[in-house]
Amino acid sequence: MLISLCVLIFVEPNLIINTMIDQSKNVVSLCINLLAIYAVWLGILEIVDQSGLGDKLAKLLSPVIKKLFKINDEEQIKYVSYNLSSNLLGLGNAATPSGIKAIKSMEKDLKHTKFAMLMLLVINSTGIQLLPTTIIGLRASAGSSSPSDIILPIIISSVVATTISVLLLFAYKKIKKI
Repeated sequence: MLISLCVLIFVEPNLIINTMIDQSKNVVSLCINLLAIYAVWLGILEIVDQSGLGDKLAKLLSPVIKKLFKINDEEQIKYVSYNLSSNLLGLGNAATPSGIKAIKSMEKDLKHTKFAMLMLLVINSTGIQLLPTTIIGLRASAGSSSPSDIILPIIISSVVATTISVLLLFAYKKIKKI
């Protein structure tokens, strides 16, 4: 970036300011689009929580969560299920509040939940998604003619990355006995 700016100073100095202003407008527009996407999904997640669907979702996902995360606390299972659901829907940053709540609830008993915290970190880091809504929304707002073309490649890459990462964490658990 610095080299580009130095070259522009000598070649076309008036282009620097115009480009910076134009790109600032693009950044603000992108933020507004993301804000709209997150507002909708966070609203839906709040409705899910208040309607009791969150508890049903936690019960539905609880066998998988108990086996994968090695936790039995209902509050932890609920927050982890919200977090996983948000990630599966491709909400990324909208999954953060439930992830933070899950980690906070696990902090009470670090002896038994260290592995669960690591598992949550691994799954969130790999970003498993079945419906990448944020990326589709960004592509649509950028004017893509077919913003949903990326669904299959994202599903494949995120499932592969998450599977490998989870297997590596289980291997690490056996080696380090956490």
